[in-house]
Amino acid sequence: MAREPGVVPAQVAHDRLAALAEQRRVAAGSRFWRRLRAERKAMLGLLLVGVLALLAVFGPAIAPYHPDADDFGLFQPPSLSHPMGTDSFGRDLLSRMIVGTRISFTIGILAALSAMVTGVLLGLLAGFYGRWVDSLIMRFIDLLWAFPVIVLTVGMVAIFGAGARNVVIAIALAYLDDFARVVRAEVLRLREEDFTLAARAVGAGNLRIMFRHILPNTAAPIIVQTTFAVGLGILAESGLTFLGLGVDPSTPTWGLALNEGRDFVRQAWWISVFPGLAIMLTVLSLNLFGDGLRDALDVRTVSEAE
Repeated sequence: MAREPGVVPAQVAHDRLAALAEQRRVAAGSRFWRRLRAERKAMLGLLLVGVLALLAVFGPAIAPYHPDADDFGLFQPPSLSHPMGTDSFGRDLLSRMIVGTRISFTIGILAALSAMVTGVLLGLLAGFYGRWVDSLIMRFIDLLWAFPVIVLTVGMVAIFGAGARNVVIAIALAYLDDFARVVRAEVLRLREEDFTLAARAVGAGNLRIMFRHILPNTAAPIIVQTTFAVGLGILAESGLTFLGLGVDPSTPTWGLALNEGRDFVRQAWWISVFPGLAIMLTVLSLNLFGDGLRDALDVRTVSEAE
């Protein structure tokens, strides 16, 4: 049977739509990287975070001394042989700072990822189903929101004990409400969009609509929130370790260095100053990168600029 003029076979139409979608994804990716490179604060933050990430990966190999070596003399001021001086046990502070980068980064990243997975799932369910599911989940989120982060994390660690795993769980629980609120707000908007209604009209199930159509469109705010959460996780871990509720005291971390130096601020200022500067620089770098990333992903800002 001859095909009617102007009628395109289903397979050909599908291939054309797939090719068009791929072209749009490539074009969107190119525009995103172009906008991101234009954000100076994002590139500065990315550069600093990249340097710190390299230290976290290769720190033990490039540290000038073993972090537990204690034969350098107590309270030696910064010098060429010890750029950050030595601590109250005669250990090289620079080596301990470099090795501690891996611990702080690992806990911050694991806590942020744990909070992201749990918070995104709760926000997705609350926003999509609404009604009693939304009320139940959001009352739990409001309960977490009511507690200050430091109070909640200290309480969790005090109940379940110190250690890296419990610190990650406590920090993740403290920050998952941010992800849940962001994702819920996006889902409430996206579930009324035309593509969601079209997917439901052709018989797509709830799980397919949530994870195939809605969730990918919430990626931008999730990515931005994750960058902020990593910095907050590092800050929370340092605070818990400073209070003596963090990781094993034998593990070199930035918070432990702060804790050890608080009694010797007048005698050896470098023990507390350098770890504090490292924490400040890391959190600032992640915030700069996250802020620039948010601007690069913001469609409204891009539309006004273009």
